[in-house]
Order: sequence, then C-alpha cells, then structure tokens
Amino acid sequence: MVADVTGAVPAEGHSQDEIVQAERALAQLGGFATQRHIFLCAGPEKDKCAPRAEGEASWAFLKKRLGELKLGGAQGILRTKAGCLRVCLAGPVAVVYPDEVWYHSCTPAVLERILQEHVIGGQPVEEFRLHQPQD
Repeated sequence: MVADVTGAVPAEGHSQDEIVQAERALAQLGGFATQRHIFLCAGPEKDKCAPRAEGEASWAFLKKRLGELKLGGAQGILRTKAGCLRVCLAGPVAVVYPDEVWYHSCTPAVLERILQEHVIGGQPVEEFRLHQPQD
C-alpha cells in the first residue's frame, strides 16, 4: 500500500483526510459521548412485524422529537433506523442501549413515553417492555 501526502497509509482505500472527516462527523453526532442509543425497526422489506407505513411514521416522529427535546446527537442520544431487528412480531420494535431494554408497539405515542420516562426519566416503560421469557 502507498502512503498518502501525510505519510499515512490509507485503510482499505480511504485517505487519511476521509478518516479525519469521518471522526469529525462522529464527534458532531455525539458518537464519542453517547449516553443512550435507540434502534428502531422501521421500513422493513416485508410488513411482517408492523406495516411499513407505521414504522416510517414512528421513525419520522423519533427524529423530529429528539430534535425538539434537544436530546439528539451531541446531547448524547443517538438514533438508528434498522430495517429489521429480527423480532418480527408486535412491532415496530425498538431497543435502547446500553440499557438493553426492548420495546414493542413503538408508535409515536409509545415513543413519546419512552423518551419522557426512560430516556429522560431513567425508568423503562414496563407496559411496552419485552421481557426475557422465564421458561
């Protein structure tokens, strides 16, 4: 591999400048100071766990509401739209990390409760929580 003008060897074809830009973008997103990360199953290829339109509406709400509450990105709450979280029932499904709390039926109204009670208040919303089976 050939070094670029800075003397650094590109990783898998990416220049050192691209890597520095990626690190800056990650810093702006709050990726180095993440408190919680919400993954939402929205927009699956098949309407298996929830209708695609319902998942898309939930995703649009989550993005907008995190901004309104000034929680997103640099404030420590990241969000990721997942095509499938592999539960495939009772969706849209979400998981909040690092808490490892899974939720079902994540409509905008349920997401509002998750944001207010869990993300802000620190208490998972038991009514919509998916628990590990005891059998």
